[in-house]
Amino acid sequence: MGTVAALRRYPVKSMLGEALTAVKVTEEGLSGDRKFAVLDEAGAVGSAKHPRKWEPLLSCRSRLTAPGTARVELPDGTALPAGAPELDERLSGLLGRRVSVSDKSPEHGTLERAVPAYDGGVPDVLRAGASVDGAGDAVTTGRVAPGTFFDHGTVHLVTTASLRHLRRAYPAGDFDPRRFRPNLVVDVPGGPGFPEDAWPGSTLRIGEALFRVTLPTPRCVVPTLSHGELPADPGIMRAVAREHRVPVLGLGRLSCLGVYLDVLEPGAVRTGDAVTRGGCG
Repeated sequence: MGTVAALRRYPVKSMLGEALTAVKVTEEGLSGDRKFAVLDEAGAVGSAKHPRKWEPLLSCRSRLTAPGTARVELPDGTALPAGAPELDERLSGLLGRRVSVSDKSPEHGTLERAVPAYDGGVPDVLRAGASVDGAGDAVTTGRVAPGTFFDHGTVHLVTTASLRHLRRAYPAGDFDPRRFRPNLVVDVPGGPGFPEDAWPGSTLRIGEALFRVTLPTPRCVVPTLSHGELPADPGIMRAVAREHRVPVLGLGRLSCLGVYLDVLEPGAVRTGDAVTRGGCG
């Protein structure tokens, strides 16, 4: 069906991550993925889904240096270990308020998402109930999964077929997969765009690991933002909204790209590994 074209891990939530050639997959996802997050004193978990508050995190890069430890490279090139007081001080200056890096998900931590203007960017029921924060942004508020810094599924996959479709629909756009922050980029040659629409409920064998495909990935504003050397492009998500709005649970038709996976059998995954689809489990 396809092969693993790229593997990526994001040790600190909403920071740039690292490219891998091999990774251990555990029941909790890729080893070291979203191990840390930036928290503020109000209990908010740092997420670029609320760009006005957290977009500067996408100018920082995180790398795992050993199990349970990571280093953060700041925009000026300074690299500091996660948990170091100097890193917290520097990030506080970057974000304009007191923050700290933690590997402990707060019991009552909140996760804010800006409400995008394009259709399908947020369920209608949440759009109707959005509040306006102190900066004047319409936001919805939720929580990360208990005990983790994940929003939904523990593993995120996008296909080259879907990215090719979007490039044809919006030739001026830069559909570099890094904009969509996947763990797995799967090369699916030829065929129609969005082959993953048929996958929810089925299993995928990828390398030594077995996954269940749970649901399509609703997209927020993050792909439109600047990611390191990738410039901001507000047309990216407008193209996704035009080309690919699909039903998600009972939330209506949302702008989606990629799918979320749960881990059924842990194991190693490497670039070049075959991806094969099984039946519904």
